[in-house]
This record gives sequence, C-alpha cells and structure tokens, in this order.
Amino acid sequence: MERRSFIKKASVGAAAGAIAAPALAQSQPTINWRLASSFPKSLDTIFGAADTFTQRVSQLTNGKFNIRVFAGGEIVPALQVMDAVQAGTVEMGHTASYYYFGKDPTFAFDCAVPFGLNSRQQTAWFDQGGGKALLREFFKDYGIVNFMGGNTGCQMGGWFRKEVKTVQDLNGLKMRIGGFAGKVMQRLGLVPQQIAGGDIYPSLEKGTIDAAEWVGPYDDEKLGFFKVAPHYYAPGWWEAGPQLSFYMGIKEWEKLPKDYQAAVEAASYEAHVVMQAEYDARNPAALARLLKNGVKLHNFSKEIMDACNKAANEVMDEEAAKNAKFKKIYEPWKRFRQDQNQWASVAEAPLQNYMITRR
Repeated sequence: MERRSFIKKASVGAAAGAIAAPALAQSQPTINWRLASSFPKSLDTIFGAADTFTQRVSQLTNGKFNIRVFAGGEIVPALQVMDAVQAGTVEMGHTASYYYFGKDPTFAFDCAVPFGLNSRQQTAWFDQGGGKALLREFFKDYGIVNFMGGNTGCQMGGWFRKEVKTVQDLNGLKMRIGGFAGKVMQRLGLVPQQIAGGDIYPSLEKGTIDAAEWVGPYDDEKLGFFKVAPHYYAPGWWEAGPQLSFYMGIKEWEKLPKDYQAAVEAASYEAHVVMQAEYDARNPAALARLLKNGVKLHNFSKEIMDACNKAANEVMDEEAAKNAKFKKIYEPWKRFRQDQNQWASVAEAPLQNYMITRR
C-alpha cells in the first residue's frame, strides 16, 4: 500500500509540473519588435548576425518575444540606425558604432579605432576588461543600451584602382573609409567618404571614388569590387577587430521581463561568436577565388604604415585632450592594449608567425 501511495503521489507531482511550465510561459507577454540593420541582406554574414540573434531570442522565450529584422534602407537609411533607436522609430538596431563618429569620436571604441585591438582582444576588453561598463555609461546619454553583435576579424585595407606605394600616392585620393580612419588618412592628403555598404560599388564604378574599403574577401567578393578596382591591399589597420553592436532603447530594455532580458544577453553572445566563426571559415576560399579572377594582392608599404600609425596617435591624443568622454575610455583602453600586445608577443604571435612561415 505504501508503494502504491508513493507512486500515485509521484505521478500527480509530475503531472502538476508538466502543467505548470506551459502555464508559466503563457503568463509572459507577447512582444513584437522591429530591428533596423545598417547592412544589406545580400551580406549573409554581417546582416545574418541579426537573424541569428532574433531567432534565438524567439526560441528562448517560447515564441513570445519576436523581433523582425529590416535591412539597411527598408525603414531608415543604413547610417541612421542609431537615430531611429533614439527616436523610438524602431526598438532595436544592428550597426557599427563608428558610423556615428561625427556625433562623438568616443563611439569608435564600441567598434574599432586605428591600430587597435584584434577581435579576441576587443571581446576580452568589452566583456572582462571594463569596456562594457565604460561604454554603457557613455551610451546612457543617448538613451541606448549596447550589446556585442559580432566581429569580422581583422579587415582588409581596401580596393584601389591604382597601386599606392608611397604616402604621396594617397594625396588627393577619394576613398570610402569611415570613422576615425578617415580623419587619420585626411592628414596624409586622402579625401575620406562615408558611404553605406550597398552604395559603395556604384560609387567605385562611376569613378565618384578612387578606392574603397569594406570588410574582407567573403563580403567584398559578393559586392564585386574586384571588377572595377583590381588592387587589393592589407591590412586594414583601422579595423583590427571591429565589433558590431545591437542597440536597444533603455526605456524599452527596462520594460522587458527579466527572463526576456536574459534571452537578449544570451542571444547577443551567440550572434557575436557565430559571425566571427563564419568570416574565419569563409574568407580563405573567397580570397583564393578573387586571386583566380586576377586580383592583385598587396601589403601597404612600411612607409605608409608608419605614417598612418604616427597620424593615428596624433589624432587620438588630440581628441583626448579636448574630449573628456573620449579620454575617460582612451586611457584605460590604451593600458589594456599594451598588456594584450605584450601577452600576445609571448606565445600567440610567435606560434602564429612560425606556422605561417611553414606554409
């Protein structure tokens, strides 16, 4: 009798648990949001991070929290995503924070600055090195909370119609290049142009610009730059590890149930990791195809790299001297970069360099 009683009670308890879980899920609100991306759908890696994010949020909330992604230009222009989130036109955005360099150069730390951190170092700084707290405090003035939204890894230095061997070759060159890098290159005579990804090829084809940088082989091949500018340069010293970001209005964030907030945090991490993995997996084959199509691969000369590094340090030091918000992040960021480079020189860099020479 005791055994039968125990089994009966256990069965009733299990049934109650099975009923309670769906009931709890049903008690949560159904939320439908819109997310504006800065990127075209054709770029499945960089645009795809928003899809990865929204799908996981929906799964983690049992289909209760649904976010619809809109490509650049579908709701708002690609370079106005932050403005749309601020204004409440959309609840979320996916973008590169250095696009808003003109509002305040401090935004670049949420993405990339010249001769900055590589992708692993950027993630370490944001997640463990104090970067998140510093940037969240900065973004608070704009009514936005920011989340990691992917990384491309070190980018290429761009596509040029003609070879650039010396600093003098940059003088008067019109190039699509964004954020801090544009200001640095301006010191060397280059004329920077801020153009959204989907508009670069027509500008390059028509001769409106002489050169353009975007991301790397996988994306650049899709955009067809090699058809009109055969010289492909590396490295993109201005984007050693550019981090993309998800933006959310702080008021909207604070309205969310705690478990929905947890879903957002978890999904952003997953999207961040997946984007980097996709680029690392796809870039080698894409570069091989580009070279078969006659692309001429070059490294920037030491003369150009040294001049750019000098100009970058000058620009950032000058900005820190006049911009307290910038300085507040710049000083600890510089210390973190120094420590990371010292550590990389001990094991990571020597092994990587050895493996490269053993090809």
